[in-house]
Formats: sequence, structure tokens, C-alpha cells
Amino acid sequence: MILINSLDFGYSKHKVFENLNLTFDEGKIYGLLGLNGAGKSTLLYLMGGLLFADNGKVEFNGFDMRERNPRALADLFFVPEEFELPDVKFETYIKLHAPFYPNFSRETLDRCLSGFGMDTSCRLNRLSMGQKKKAFMCFALAANTGLLIMDEPTNGLDIPSKSQFRQVVSSCMTDERTIIISTHQVRDVENLIDHITIINDKQIVFNRSVADITDRLVFTDARFGQRPEGAIYAQPSSVGEQVVMPRGGEQETPLNIELLFNAVLAEREKVATIFA
Repeated sequence: MILINSLDFGYSKHKVFENLNLTFDEGKIYGLLGLNGAGKSTLLYLMGGLLFADNGKVEFNGFDMRERNPRALADLFFVPEEFELPDVKFETYIKLHAPFYPNFSRETLDRCLSGFGMDTSCRLNRLSMGQKKKAFMCFALAANTGLLIMDEPTNGLDIPSKSQFRQVVSSCMTDERTIIISTHQVRDVENLIDHITIINDKQIVFNRSVADITDRLVFTDARFGQRPEGAIYAQPSSVGEQVVMPRGGEQETPLNIELLFNAVLAEREKVATIFA
């Protein structure tokens, strides 16, 4: 689906990526994680053909995104963190923009809007920030593109809307689709994504499926002074410590993305050894 090969990119004298290699496959929802300034949004813009690599290549379904081929753009939708919507009714927006996406589904749009408790009678520029985000994401999902990129999609959503977001996105996932979500709000997507990619220091430092992670690691709590032997990483919690350790013969535990992220950055070599 997406192939990033030997990619270099920088702003002026600031190098963001050096010799970056990465693949995103069909049928998966990826969580793209990293510290502020690590280059998450930059990578999304490179994949969307909105920025161009200094060296190397970004390909989507065989198309070089530097060329911005109309066939590639018609099968890609980008939801940025911040955006403006025009002073028109949503129905008008749909009529104007849906023709650019050959697989656009009005049925999917109506189902997604229903999931958020919305309809197309609203005037877009009069919506709150959260409502604008929900309307735009519904259109993005209804476009039925092979690639859907979302940058901080849950920012501005209230707690019930975040739950609705997970349900709506899950209902639109197919084996032919790739969804990439970049976020700092990891708890909002913890039960949604099935692959985690972490960027740090100009490169990919972790890139594994959730199934692989939970097969090799356990995420548990320990009381003060009772950290299990062999723990890879621990951080303070209200009852003692949250701990990451090799699974071994332990029962599988739910993934804790925040704990995993901190473990990867703090104990990268120890984590890498588990997945070697």
C-alpha cells in the first residue's frame, strides 16, 4: 500500500528524517506515535503528497506521491489536526466534493453521521470545533479511499464523542483499507489500532502489531517495593508502579500504549531484544 524508501527530509538546517524506510499495509489501522517535534505530522504530509522528500521516495499503490497523480489522490483522504470548513450547508459541501472520490458512499456517510448523532442539515462554519471535526471525519470515511490519514482526530472531542469515534471508524474498516492515526491521545485509540509505529530521533524505533506486542510483553501493576524480577521498565502509579515485562508464561494482558511508548523511549535496547 505505502512504501517509504531511503527518505530524507528537513526544514532549512533542521533534519527531520534520515534514510527512513517504512511500509504500511492494507487492512490495518496504524497508530503513529512520537514526541512533540519527532516528525509525525511531517511524515503524514509526505505520505499525502503535500510535502516532498529531499531524497528517497514515498509511493502509494505504486504511484510516486511527488507526482501527485490524480488516481492516487482520488484514493487518499487526509484529515489534518486543524482545518477550516466553508460557509455552506453540509449537503452543499457533499454535492461539491463527493464527485472527486469515485467510491464515495452516501449510505456510509449517513451511517457515520448517525453514529455521532448528526445529520447534513447543519451549516458547517457555525458548528463547534468538535462538531466540525466529526462532520469532516464522517465525510472522510464515506469517501471510501484506500488510504485514510488522520492527524490528532480526537482533539476537540468530548468523552462520549471519543467513544463514538472508535465505533464509527471500526465500522468503516475493510481488508482493502489502510488507516493511519497520529495522536498524543493514545487512550482514545487504544482499543482501535492494531499496529503501532513509533518515531524518535529521525528514525523508526518501534514497528509492531498489537498481536505481536501482547504475545511478547505483559503490562501490569506492582505495589511499592514489589517490582517483578526481569521488569523491562516501570513508572510510578497511584498504587505503586506500572510495569512492562517479558510475557514468558504469564497470562496475556491488555495493551497499555502509554506505558509501551515510554518503555520504548527509555529502554529501547531491552525492548528490541524481546522482539529480536
